[in-house]
Amino acid sequence: MTLSTLDWSIIIGFFTIALLIGILSARRAGKDSAEFFLSGKNMPWWLLGVSMVATTFSTDTPNLVTDFVRTNGVSGNWKWWAILLTGMLTVFVYAKLWRKSNLNTDLEFYELRYGGKGATFLRIFRAFYLGVIFNVLAMSGVALAAIKIGEVMLGWDAWQTIILTSAVTLVFSVLGGFRGVVITDFLLFIISMIGAIGAAVIALGLPQVDGLSGLFSHPNVSDKLNFVPDFSDPSLFFSVFLIPIAVQWWSSWYPGGEPGGGGYVAQRMLAAKDENHAIGATFFFNIAHYALRPWPWIIVALASLIIFPDLESISAAFPNVSEDKLGHDLGYPAMLTFLPSGLLGLVLTSLAAAYMSTISTHLNWGSSYVVFDIYKRWIDPKASEKKLVLVGRLTTVALMIFAVLFALQLQNAAELFDIIILFGAGTGLIFILRWFWWRINIWSEISAMIFSGVLALAIKKGNIFFWLDEKWHFSVAVLITTIFWVIVTYATPPEKKEVLEKFYKKINPSGPGWKKFEYLKNTDSPNSNSLPYGILAMLLGCILVYSLLFLIGSVLYGNFGPSLAFAAVALGATFALIKLWPKVKP
Repeated sequence: MTLSTLDWSIIIGFFTIALLIGILSARRAGKDSAEFFLSGKNMPWWLLGVSMVATTFSTDTPNLVTDFVRTNGVSGNWKWWAILLTGMLTVFVYAKLWRKSNLNTDLEFYELRYGGKGATFLRIFRAFYLGVIFNVLAMSGVALAAIKIGEVMLGWDAWQTIILTSAVTLVFSVLGGFRGVVITDFLLFIISMIGAIGAAVIALGLPQVDGLSGLFSHPNVSDKLNFVPDFSDPSLFFSVFLIPIAVQWWSSWYPGGEPGGGGYVAQRMLAAKDENHAIGATFFFNIAHYALRPWPWIIVALASLIIFPDLESISAAFPNVSEDKLGHDLGYPAMLTFLPSGLLGLVLTSLAAAYMSTISTHLNWGSSYVVFDIYKRWIDPKASEKKLVLVGRLTTVALMIFAVLFALQLQNAAELFDIIILFGAGTGLIFILRWFWWRINIWSEISAMIFSGVLALAIKKGNIFFWLDEKWHFSVAVLITTIFWVIVTYATPPEKKEVLEKFYKKINPSGPGWKKFEYLKNTDSPNSNSLPYGILAMLLGCILVYSLLFLIGSVLYGNFGPSLAFAAVALGATFALIKLWPKVKP
């Protein structure tokens, strides 16, 4: 494809605005480490919520959704739709706890909840494990998507795409810090949504597709429209729906969907003005992420099944794509080649915006771990604020370089998604329970983290589950890891009483897991026994968001009877949440 002058003007104009925001934010960001990584902990809910949505709208997300749809139909998205349960648990239970902790990173939690050298070790190790290794993996998936888009749409080599996109993002991230990231995310989200909707409209306008009715009635598409996998295919039903909704959401760690909150979501909660703003930000994020955003991507993915029904047709249309990068996720950028001048520039800008938002967030979040949890905690505890900001900026550069190098070795986004999910299998329950069960100790976390990683490598590389159908690998890994860390928990002594009392006094958790410490409860704290109401609000929140998701889908499908039913359920859930809010709020 050839970009017109108008296309290039739109792209260059966007990059210029983003860089200006970074430059204008640089002075305040360089003031101290709290400003560079948390913007002074004074950000409003709406700005943080939009930032969370923009961050998860990464360049690889539409590619990943396209891979799921082309492979298993619309219902294939339950692999990530199920993570909503984690998100809503964070909204109504964990958001206020994170903000109340008043930490700089979520990894500081280890030395709040646990004691001794084990807590220090785990904090430092997790900072490297998540902030560097897993963070680089996540960013490399985003960079891989940018490479594929460049190959398909522009015929660029991998290095051409990655150098251009990464250089601009890196300069912006190094200069602007967290404030620059969040402010720019607001612009990036608007551009990304306009581009995604524009791509869907153009796809529907293609003569081969012939609008919504032509799309949904086409034989390549008509059997891929179910919201839930067909029960008649047990293998698909178990792997795509039952395991994610019953096991995956609470048992595994994934960036942006951590059980109990964490990562860059926790970073935004910690940056909120107060607990109410933390709750509002995460609630808005979950509604927009799961209910409002998926359908433009799904429409394009379904249309791609008509234009490019298989991998052979994609390969034939784009012979310059290297064989090791060929996959169903290419269906999305392949469809973007039909965009007209002007809209092409806008959609490419939206993809660049998605890339910048995600990468800049991961860079700032990952470098915050290196600065607060490794450098300041272990290497130079007396480092000046100016030096901490400098270390943060140098770390940002290093993380970007590692992510780019690893991206060149990957093949598709779905492969990376599966690897990350499997590596965290069985650890998620600890992140949920550690706030509400005093018996969880430092060895629970260390044993689960190490065991799940070793087990994942043994499954992927050693094929130790050769005797078991692949759809059961994740569930069995969760079961084995969970049994292992529970045994370790009871085989090792609990945390010291004074450590647990300090945590209880600061957080004031509710629930039966802390019953033996109820003599310390702050009864003046509003809703100090709100856990049951929080869990009920979580379930109502999930009903609301899923109803909105399927309401939009039913309207697009032209099924107005189900549309009315989903609308009624959504309204009922909204009313129930409003009535329940006084029992849940901080």
